Amino acid sequence: MSRHPEVKWAQRKDKVFITVLLPDSRDAKTNLESDGVFTFSAKGGAENHAYDLRLELFGKVIVEESKMNVGVRNIFCIFEKAEKVWWKKLLLGEGKTPHYIKVDWDKWVDEDEDDNGAGDLDLGGMDFSKFGGMGADMGDDMGDDFGDSDDEVTKPAEAEAAEDRVTEKDASTSA
Repeated sequence: MSRHPEVKWAQRKDKVFITVLLPDSRDAKTNLESDGVFTFSAKGGAENHAYDLRLELFGKVIVEESKMNVGVRNIFCIFEKAEKVWWKKLLLGEGKTPHYIKVDWDKWVDEDEDDNGAGDLDLGGMDFSKFGGMGADMGDDMGDDFGDSDDEVTKPAEAEAAEDRVTEKDASTSA
């Protein structure tokens, strides 16, 4: 019996990003059809389990302009949408999204913030020049950026000055 790998996804008006998370995968096979059917199979893990995936995407894609990169830790795909519109969900059909498919919040951009496709997306230096889309190893430096926090931040100099005031106050009350 085969298993399903974890899948993360995000989109732009003109693209869909899919990351299949399967560390140490072997014998990986991928296929993308223009009607939006994406299939993946591989073996992975210490027990060499078989993993299979078939996704019927919400819309059609342009196979020739889509790219896939099989790396050591994951398989990263950029599918070019045939129609440049936002999809209301990843998969075709009315059923509930399978538990192994999750939103990739590191790549997600809201529809009203999407101006230029993937122009601002950090692809971690991936080389998609091979495989008519499928390249070599994938870097894993799609780091998180939490610079827009609403939390109060104290600068180190301010924190040190506040500590000094508390220490001076304690010294004067104990003398």
